[in-house]
Amino acid sequence: MAERLSRLLTDLGERSTEDAVGQCSRCGYCEQVCPTYAATGRESFSPRGRNQIVRLMLEGKLKDPEASADALAGCLLCGACQTACYAHVPTPDLVLEGRRLLTERPNSFVKFLCYLLVQKPSFLESFLKVAYFFKRLGLSRLAARSGLLSLLGLKGLAEAELHVDQVPGKFLSEELEGMPQAENPAWLYFAACGPNYLFPSVGMATVKVLAVLKGPGRFLKTGCCGLLPHNYGELGDARTLARRIIERAEAVPGVPVVADCSSCAAFLKGYEQLFLTEPEMRERAGKFSDRIKDIVEILEGNEGRFASLTESMPGSTTYHESCRACHGQGVRAPEKMLRRIFGKGYRSLPESDVCCGGAGAYAFTQPELSDQVLRRKAGAIAAIQARTVATSGTSCLIQLAQGLRKYYPDARVVHLSELAAAALPPDPL
Repeated sequence: MAERLSRLLTDLGERSTEDAVGQCSRCGYCEQVCPTYAATGRESFSPRGRNQIVRLMLEGKLKDPEASADALAGCLLCGACQTACYAHVPTPDLVLEGRRLLTERPNSFVKFLCYLLVQKPSFLESFLKVAYFFKRLGLSRLAARSGLLSLLGLKGLAEAELHVDQVPGKFLSEELEGMPQAENPAWLYFAACGPNYLFPSVGMATVKVLAVLKGPGRFLKTGCCGLLPHNYGELGDARTLARRIIERAEAVPGVPVVADCSSCAAFLKGYEQLFLTEPEMRERAGKFSDRIKDIVEILEGNEGRFASLTESMPGSTTYHESCRACHGQGVRAPEKMLRRIFGKGYRSLPESDVCCGGAGAYAFTQPELSDQVLRRKAGAIAAIQARTVATSGTSCLIQLAQGLRKYYPDARVVHLSELAAAALPPDPL
Protein backbone atom coordinates (compact mmCIF):
# COMPACT_ATOMS: atom_id res chain seq x y z
CA MET A 1 0.00 0.00 0.00
CA ALA A 2 1.37 3.42 -0.95
CA GLU A 3 1.80 6.31 1.47
CA ARG A 4 -1.38 8.36 1.97
CA LEU A 5 -1.99 12.03 2.65
CA SER A 6 -4.88 11.31 5.09
CA ARG A 7 -5.70 15.03 5.35
CA LEU A 8 -6.77 17.34 2.52
CA LEU A 9 -7.16 21.05 1.93
CA THR A 10 -10.76 21.61 0.84
CA ASP A 11 -13.03 24.59 0.24
CA LEU A 12 -14.29 24.01 3.80
CA GLY A 13 -10.75 24.11 5.23
CA GLU A 14 -8.39 21.32 6.19
CA ARG A 15 -10.24 18.05 6.64
CA SER A 16 -9.45 14.39 7.19
CA THR A 17 -10.05 12.20 4.17
CA GLU A 18 -13.02 10.65 5.99
CA ASP A 19 -14.60 14.06 6.61
CA ALA A 20 -13.96 15.19 3.03
CA VAL A 21 -15.58 12.16 1.42
CA GLY A 22 -18.46 12.40 3.91
CA GLN A 23 -19.45 15.73 2.33
CA CYS A 24 -20.69 13.85 -0.76
CA SER A 25 -24.48 13.61 -0.54
CA ARG A 26 -24.69 11.45 -3.70
CA CYS A 27 -27.07 13.96 -5.32
CA GLY A 28 -25.86 13.15 -8.82
CA TYR A 29 -25.17 16.64 -10.19
CA CYS A 30 -21.59 15.55 -10.81
CA GLU A 31 -22.67 12.79 -13.21
CA GLN A 32 -23.83 15.35 -15.76
CA VAL A 33 -20.28 16.70 -16.21
CA CYS A 34 -18.19 13.54 -15.79
CA PRO A 35 -16.60 12.44 -19.11
CA THR A 36 -16.01 8.85 -18.00
CA TYR A 37 -19.58 8.42 -16.79
CA ALA A 38 -20.84 9.85 -20.09
CA ALA A 39 -18.60 7.40 -21.96
CA THR A 40 -19.49 4.29 -19.95
CA GLY A 41 -22.81 4.92 -18.24
CA ARG A 42 -21.47 2.98 -15.24
CA GLU A 43 -22.23 4.27 -11.75
CA SER A 44 -18.82 3.18 -10.48
CA PHE A 45 -17.24 5.38 -13.17
CA SER A 46 -19.10 8.48 -11.93
CA PRO A 47 -17.78 10.91 -9.28
CA ARG A 48 -20.39 9.95 -6.69
CA GLY A 49 -19.73 6.28 -7.42
CA ARG A 50 -16.01 6.73 -6.88
CA ASN A 51 -16.62 8.73 -3.69
CA GLN A 52 -18.78 5.92 -2.38
CA ILE A 53 -16.02 3.41 -3.19
CA VAL A 54 -13.45 5.49 -1.29
CA ARG A 55 -15.83 5.93 1.66
CA LEU A 56 -16.39 2.18 1.94
CA MET A 57 -12.67 1.54 1.64
CA LEU A 58 -11.91 3.98 4.47
CA GLU A 59 -14.60 2.38 6.63
CA GLY A 60 -13.32 -1.12 5.89
CA LYS A 61 -16.67 -2.12 4.43
CA LEU A 62 -15.56 -2.97 0.90
CA LYS A 63 -15.12 -6.72 0.71
CA ASP A 64 -12.82 -6.68 -2.30
CA PRO A 65 -11.21 -3.23 -2.76
CA GLU A 66 -9.11 -4.51 -5.66
CA ALA A 67 -12.31 -5.04 -7.65
CA SER A 68 -12.73 -1.26 -7.66
CA ALA A 69 -9.25 -0.55 -8.99
CA ASP A 70 -10.44 -0.05 -12.57
CA ALA A 71 -13.07 2.50 -11.53
CA LEU A 72 -10.49 4.54 -9.60
CA ALA A 73 -7.82 4.20 -12.29
CA GLY A 74 -10.38 5.32 -14.86
CA CYS A 75 -10.83 8.75 -13.28
CA LEU A 76 -9.38 11.56 -15.41
CA LEU A 77 -8.84 13.76 -12.31
CA CYS A 78 -10.20 16.60 -14.45
CA GLY A 79 -12.09 18.22 -11.55
CA ALA A 80 -15.27 18.99 -13.48
CA CYS A 81 -17.23 17.21 -10.75
CA GLN A 82 -15.69 19.40 -8.05
CA THR A 83 -16.68 22.53 -9.97
CA ALA A 84 -20.26 21.30 -10.42
CA CYS A 85 -20.65 20.09 -6.82
CA TYR A 86 -22.43 22.49 -4.45
CA ALA A 87 -20.19 21.31 -1.59
CA HIS A 88 -17.08 21.29 -3.85
CA VAL A 89 -16.19 17.79 -2.69
CA PRO A 90 -12.53 17.26 -3.71
CA THR A 91 -13.23 14.09 -5.69
CA PRO A 92 -9.90 14.08 -7.62
CA ASP A 93 -7.92 14.12 -4.34
CA LEU A 94 -10.21 11.48 -2.87
CA VAL A 95 -9.75 9.23 -5.90
CA LEU A 96 -5.99 9.53 -5.49
CA GLU A 97 -6.34 8.57 -1.82
CA GLY A 98 -8.42 5.58 -2.90
CA ARG A 99 -5.71 4.49 -5.32
CA ARG A 100 -3.15 4.70 -2.53
CA LEU A 101 -5.32 2.45 -0.35
CA LEU A 102 -5.06 -0.35 -2.89
CA THR A 103 -2.36 -2.95 -3.01
CA GLU A 104 0.30 -1.44 -5.19
CA ARG A 105 -0.35 -2.01 -8.90
CA PRO A 106 2.55 -0.19 -10.54
CA ASN A 107 2.48 0.81 -14.17
CA SER A 108 5.99 -0.05 -15.32
CA PHE A 109 6.18 2.80 -17.82
CA VAL A 110 5.09 5.44 -15.27
CA LYS A 111 7.27 3.95 -12.50
CA PHE A 112 10.27 4.09 -14.81
CA LEU A 113 9.56 7.73 -15.68
CA CYS A 114 9.17 8.69 -12.00
CA TYR A 115 12.48 7.06 -11.12
CA LEU A 116 14.30 8.90 -13.88
CA LEU A 117 12.67 12.26 -13.09
CA VAL A 118 13.74 12.11 -9.45
CA GLN A 119 16.93 10.09 -9.37
CA LYS A 120 18.44 10.31 -12.85
CA PRO A 121 17.28 13.46 -14.67
CA SER A 122 20.47 13.66 -16.73
CA PHE A 123 20.04 10.01 -17.76
CA LEU A 124 16.41 10.76 -18.68
CA GLU A 125 17.58 13.49 -21.06
CA SER A 126 20.14 11.13 -22.63
CA PHE A 127 17.51 8.39 -22.91
CA LEU A 128 15.07 10.78 -24.60
CA LYS A 129 17.66 11.99 -27.07
CA VAL A 130 18.41 8.42 -28.11
CA ALA A 131 14.67 7.65 -28.32
CA TYR A 132 14.09 10.79 -30.40
CA PHE A 133 16.90 9.78 -32.74
CA PHE A 134 15.26 6.41 -33.35
CA LYS A 135 11.87 8.10 -33.76
CA ARG A 136 13.21 10.39 -36.46
CA LEU A 137 14.51 7.30 -38.24
CA GLY A 138 11.05 5.73 -37.93
CA LEU A 139 12.32 2.73 -35.97
CA SER A 140 10.46 3.42 -32.72
CA ARG A 141 7.13 3.72 -34.54
CA LEU A 142 7.84 0.45 -36.29
CA ALA A 143 8.49 -1.20 -32.91
CA ALA A 144 5.26 0.24 -31.49
CA ARG A 145 3.07 -0.73 -34.45
CA SER A 146 4.57 -4.21 -34.68
CA GLY A 147 3.65 -4.93 -31.05
CA LEU A 148 7.26 -5.43 -30.02
CA LEU A 149 7.11 -2.83 -27.22
CA SER A 150 3.92 -4.36 -25.84
CA LEU A 151 5.49 -7.82 -25.91
CA LEU A 152 8.39 -6.42 -23.89
CA GLY A 153 5.94 -5.12 -21.25
CA LEU A 154 6.23 -1.53 -22.46
CA LYS A 155 2.66 -0.96 -23.63
CA GLY A 156 2.67 2.53 -22.10
CA LEU A 157 5.78 3.41 -24.08
CA ALA A 158 4.13 2.07 -27.23
CA GLU A 159 1.06 4.25 -26.65
CA ALA A 160 3.28 7.29 -25.98
CA GLU A 161 5.21 6.71 -29.19
CA LEU A 162 2.05 6.54 -31.27
CA HIS A 163 0.62 9.68 -29.65
CA VAL A 164 3.64 11.91 -30.23
CA ASP A 165 4.14 12.81 -33.88
CA GLN A 166 7.07 15.27 -33.78
CA VAL A 167 10.07 15.46 -31.45
CA PRO A 168 12.48 18.37 -31.01
CA GLY A 169 16.17 18.42 -31.83
CA LYS A 170 17.00 20.39 -28.67
CA PHE A 171 15.34 20.61 -25.27
CA LEU A 172 13.91 23.92 -24.10
CA SER A 173 16.35 24.05 -21.17
CA GLU A 174 19.24 23.97 -23.65
CA GLU A 175 17.72 26.85 -25.59
CA LEU A 176 17.04 28.99 -22.51
CA GLU A 177 20.35 28.45 -20.74
CA GLY A 178 22.09 30.33 -23.53
CA MET A 179 19.82 33.36 -23.22
CA PRO A 180 20.55 36.42 -21.01
CA GLN A 181 19.25 36.06 -17.45
CA ALA A 182 18.05 39.30 -15.84
CA GLU A 183 19.91 40.35 -12.70
CA ASN A 184 16.72 41.77 -11.19
CA PRO A 185 14.03 39.72 -12.92
CA ALA A 186 10.38 40.72 -13.11
CA TRP A 187 9.39 37.06 -13.45
CA LEU A 188 10.74 33.52 -13.28
CA TYR A 189 9.80 31.04 -15.97
CA PHE A 190 9.11 27.47 -14.88
CA ALA A 191 9.74 25.06 -17.76
CA ALA A 192 7.40 22.11 -17.27
CA CYS A 193 8.39 18.71 -18.67
CA GLY A 194 6.07 19.02 -21.68
CA PRO A 195 7.50 22.28 -23.06
CA ASN A 196 11.00 21.23 -22.04
CA TYR A 197 11.12 17.79 -23.62
CA LEU A 198 8.45 17.93 -26.34
CA PHE A 199 7.39 21.50 -27.15
CA PRO A 200 10.33 23.91 -26.80
CA SER A 201 8.58 26.29 -29.20
CA VAL A 202 5.87 26.75 -26.55
CA GLY A 203 8.41 27.77 -23.91
CA MET A 204 10.22 30.11 -26.28
CA ALA A 205 6.89 31.76 -27.14
CA THR A 206 6.01 32.13 -23.45
CA VAL A 207 9.35 33.75 -22.67
CA LYS A 208 8.87 36.18 -25.56
CA VAL A 209 5.40 37.13 -24.33
CA LEU A 210 6.63 37.60 -20.76
CA ALA A 211 9.53 39.78 -21.88
CA VAL A 212 7.20 42.08 -23.85
CA LEU A 213 4.43 42.27 -21.25
CA LYS A 214 6.45 42.21 -18.03
CA GLY A 215 10.06 43.11 -18.85
CA PRO A 216 13.28 41.11 -18.34
CA GLY A 217 13.07 37.80 -16.49
CA ARG A 218 14.95 34.63 -15.71
CA PHE A 219 14.71 30.93 -16.48
CA LEU A 220 14.15 28.89 -13.30
CA LYS A 221 15.85 25.58 -14.03
CA THR A 222 14.07 23.09 -11.79
CA GLY A 223 13.06 19.87 -13.50
CA CYS A 224 9.72 18.08 -12.99
CA CYS A 225 7.14 19.66 -10.67
CA GLY A 226 6.23 16.26 -9.18
CA LEU A 227 2.75 15.90 -10.66
CA LEU A 228 3.42 12.52 -12.28
CA PRO A 229 4.81 10.87 -9.10
CA HIS A 230 2.00 12.43 -7.05
CA ASN A 231 -0.74 11.04 -9.29
CA TYR A 232 0.78 7.56 -9.40
CA GLY A 233 1.36 6.93 -5.71
CA GLU A 234 4.93 8.20 -5.21
CA LEU A 235 4.33 10.96 -2.66
CA GLY A 236 7.92 10.83 -1.40
CA ASP A 237 9.21 11.55 -4.89
CA ALA A 238 6.69 14.37 -5.33
CA ARG A 239 7.90 15.99 -2.10
CA THR A 240 11.54 15.64 -3.13
CA LEU A 241 10.89 17.44 -6.39
CA ALA A 242 8.73 20.08 -4.68
CA ARG A 243 11.48 20.89 -2.16
CA ARG A 244 14.01 21.38 -4.97
CA ILE A 245 11.75 23.81 -6.79
CA ILE A 246 10.78 25.77 -3.68
CA GLU A 247 14.42 26.18 -2.65
CA ARG A 248 15.46 27.45 -6.08
CA ALA A 249 12.55 29.88 -6.27
CA GLU A 250 13.30 31.20 -2.77
CA ALA A 251 16.71 32.34 -4.04
CA VAL A 252 14.83 34.93 -6.15
CA PRO A 253 12.02 36.08 -3.83
CA GLY A 254 9.03 38.26 -4.51
CA VAL A 255 8.48 37.79 -8.26
CA PRO A 256 5.84 35.64 -9.98
CA VAL A 257 6.76 32.16 -11.15
CA VAL A 258 5.05 31.56 -14.50
CA ALA A 259 4.18 28.14 -15.96
CA ASP A 260 2.75 27.45 -19.40
CA CYS A 261 1.38 23.97 -18.71
CA SER A 262 -1.89 24.43 -16.82
CA SER A 263 -1.68 20.99 -15.19
CA CYS A 264 1.71 21.82 -13.70
CA ALA A 265 0.58 25.31 -12.69
CA ALA A 266 -2.37 23.82 -10.79
CA PHE A 267 -0.12 21.33 -9.02
CA LEU A 268 2.44 24.00 -8.12
CA LYS A 269 -0.38 26.04 -6.60
CA GLY A 270 -1.30 23.04 -4.44
CA TYR A 271 2.14 22.30 -2.97
CA GLU A 272 0.98 23.15 0.57
CA GLN A 273 -1.10 19.96 0.67
CA LEU A 274 2.06 17.85 0.31
CA PHE A 275 3.45 19.21 3.58
CA LEU A 276 0.48 19.35 5.99
CA THR A 277 2.45 17.46 8.66
CA GLU A 278 5.59 19.64 8.31
CA PRO A 279 4.71 23.13 9.66
CA GLU A 280 7.86 24.94 8.52
CA MET A 281 7.84 23.40 5.05
CA ARG A 282 4.09 23.91 4.78
CA GLU A 283 4.51 27.65 5.31
CA ARG A 284 7.25 27.85 2.69
CA ALA A 285 5.17 25.83 0.23
CA GLY A 286 2.19 28.13 0.77
CA LYS A 287 4.25 31.25 0.11
CA PHE A 288 5.74 29.68 -3.00
CA SER A 289 2.33 28.63 -4.33
CA ASP A 290 1.04 32.19 -3.92
CA ARG A 291 3.63 33.24 -6.50
CA ILE A 292 2.52 30.81 -9.21
CA LYS A 293 0.83 32.19 -12.29
CA ASP A 294 -0.55 30.30 -15.26
CA ILE A 295 0.39 32.03 -18.51
CA VAL A 296 -3.36 32.40 -19.12
CA GLU A 297 -3.51 34.74 -16.10
CA ILE A 298 -0.60 36.82 -17.41
CA LEU A 299 -2.36 37.41 -20.72
CA GLU A 300 -5.57 38.63 -19.09
CA GLY A 301 -5.94 42.39 -19.20
CA ASN A 302 -3.32 42.82 -21.92
CA GLU A 303 -5.65 42.51 -24.90
CA GLY A 304 -4.56 45.89 -26.26
CA ARG A 305 -0.96 44.70 -26.66
CA PHE A 306 -1.86 42.13 -29.31
CA ALA A 307 -2.77 42.35 -32.97
CA SER A 308 -5.39 40.17 -34.66
CA LEU A 309 -4.23 37.01 -36.42
CA THR A 310 -7.23 36.88 -38.75
CA GLU A 311 -5.14 37.23 -41.90
CA SER A 312 -2.59 34.56 -40.94
CA MET A 313 -5.13 31.98 -39.71
CA PRO A 314 -7.64 31.12 -42.43
CA GLY A 315 -10.84 29.46 -41.32
CA SER A 316 -12.47 29.28 -37.91
CA THR A 317 -10.47 29.26 -34.70
CA THR A 318 -11.49 28.10 -31.24
CA TYR A 319 -10.21 27.44 -27.72
CA HIS A 320 -10.22 24.29 -25.57
CA GLU A 321 -10.03 25.02 -21.84
CA SER A 322 -7.47 22.88 -20.04
CA CYS A 323 -9.23 21.06 -17.17
CA ARG A 324 -6.49 21.99 -14.71
CA ALA A 325 -6.86 25.63 -15.65
CA CYS A 326 -10.64 26.02 -15.45
CA HIS A 327 -11.37 23.36 -12.82
CA GLY A 328 -8.02 23.03 -11.06
CA GLN A 329 -7.30 26.75 -10.76
CA GLY A 330 -10.55 28.52 -11.58
CA VAL A 331 -8.72 30.21 -14.47
CA ARG A 332 -10.37 30.60 -17.86
CA ALA A 333 -9.02 32.29 -20.97
CA PRO A 334 -10.84 35.64 -21.22
CA GLU A 335 -13.25 35.78 -24.16
CA LYS A 336 -12.18 39.35 -24.91
CA MET A 337 -8.54 38.30 -25.29
CA LEU A 338 -9.41 35.29 -27.45
CA ARG A 339 -11.49 37.40 -29.81
CA ARG A 340 -8.71 39.99 -30.00
CA ILE A 341 -5.98 37.49 -30.93
CA PHE A 342 -8.04 35.03 -32.99
CA GLY A 343 -9.87 37.75 -34.88
CA LYS A 344 -13.05 37.44 -36.92
CA GLY A 345 -12.74 33.69 -37.29
CA TYR A 346 -13.16 32.96 -33.58
CA ARG A 347 -15.92 30.52 -32.61
CA SER A 348 -16.81 29.42 -29.09
CA LEU A 349 -16.23 25.68 -28.64
CA PRO A 350 -19.22 23.70 -27.34
CA GLU A 351 -18.26 21.95 -24.10
CA SER A 352 -14.93 23.79 -24.16
CA ASP A 353 -14.26 22.83 -20.53
CA VAL A 354 -14.94 19.10 -21.00
CA CYS A 355 -11.77 16.99 -20.78
CA CYS A 356 -10.19 15.79 -24.03
CA GLY A 357 -8.93 12.57 -22.41
CA GLY A 358 -5.23 13.48 -22.23
CA ALA A 359 -4.89 13.93 -18.47
CA GLY A 360 -1.12 13.50 -18.19
CA ALA A 361 -0.22 9.84 -18.62
CA TYR A 362 -3.90 8.77 -18.74
CA ALA A 363 -3.92 8.45 -22.53
CA PHE A 364 -1.06 5.96 -22.23
CA THR A 365 -2.36 3.99 -19.24
CA GLN A 366 -6.08 4.01 -20.19
CA PRO A 367 -5.97 4.18 -24.01
CA GLU A 368 -9.45 2.79 -24.75
CA LEU A 369 -11.37 5.05 -22.36
CA SER A 370 -9.17 8.00 -23.27
CA ASP A 371 -10.07 7.52 -26.93
CA GLN A 372 -13.79 7.46 -26.14
CA VAL A 373 -13.48 10.83 -24.40
CA LEU A 374 -11.33 12.16 -27.22
CA ARG A 375 -13.90 11.33 -29.90
CA ARG A 376 -16.44 13.51 -28.11
CA LYS A 377 -14.00 16.44 -28.11
CA ALA A 378 -13.05 15.94 -31.77
CA GLY A 379 -16.75 15.89 -32.64
CA ALA A 380 -17.29 19.24 -30.90
CA ILE A 381 -14.39 20.77 -32.84
CA ALA A 382 -15.66 19.36 -36.12
CA ALA A 383 -19.17 20.67 -35.40
CA ILE A 384 -17.94 24.28 -35.63
CA GLN A 385 -15.54 23.41 -38.49
CA ALA A 386 -12.58 24.90 -36.64
CA ARG A 387 -9.25 24.90 -38.43
CA THR A 388 -7.13 25.99 -35.45
CA VAL A 389 -7.62 24.93 -31.81
CA ALA A 390 -5.65 26.57 -29.03
CA THR A 391 -5.17 25.30 -25.48
CA SER A 392 -2.89 25.78 -22.45
CA GLY A 393 -2.08 22.23 -21.28
CA THR A 394 0.74 20.02 -22.50
CA SER A 395 -1.24 16.78 -22.34
CA CYS A 396 -4.05 18.55 -24.22
CA LEU A 397 -1.58 19.40 -27.00
CA ILE A 398 -0.49 15.77 -27.28
CA GLN A 399 -4.00 14.35 -27.06
CA LEU A 400 -5.69 16.79 -29.40
CA ALA A 401 -2.91 16.57 -32.00
CA GLN A 402 -3.26 12.79 -32.04
CA GLY A 403 -7.07 12.94 -32.02
CA LEU A 404 -7.34 15.52 -34.79
CA ARG A 405 -4.99 13.54 -37.01
CA LYS A 406 -7.22 10.53 -36.44
CA TYR A 407 -10.74 11.99 -36.44
CA TYR A 408 -10.62 15.50 -37.93
CA PRO A 409 -7.43 16.15 -39.92
CA ASP A 410 -8.67 19.52 -41.20
CA ALA A 411 -7.74 21.10 -37.85
CA ARG A 412 -4.48 21.66 -35.96
CA VAL A 413 -3.79 22.39 -32.29
CA VAL A 414 -1.40 25.03 -30.92
CA HIS A 415 -0.55 26.42 -27.51
CA LEU A 416 -2.07 29.76 -26.55
CA SER A 417 1.43 31.16 -25.91
CA GLU A 418 2.41 30.50 -29.52
CA LEU A 419 -0.56 32.44 -30.84
CA ALA A 420 0.01 35.24 -28.33
CA ALA A 421 3.68 35.52 -29.38
CA ALA A 422 2.67 35.62 -33.05
CA ALA A 423 0.17 38.40 -32.29
CA LEU A 424 2.76 40.67 -30.64
CA PRO A 425 3.98 43.69 -32.60
CA PRO A 426 7.32 43.23 -34.42
CA ASP A 427 10.46 43.80 -32.36
CA PRO A 428 11.62 47.35 -33.21
CA LEU A 429 15.23 46.15 -33.03
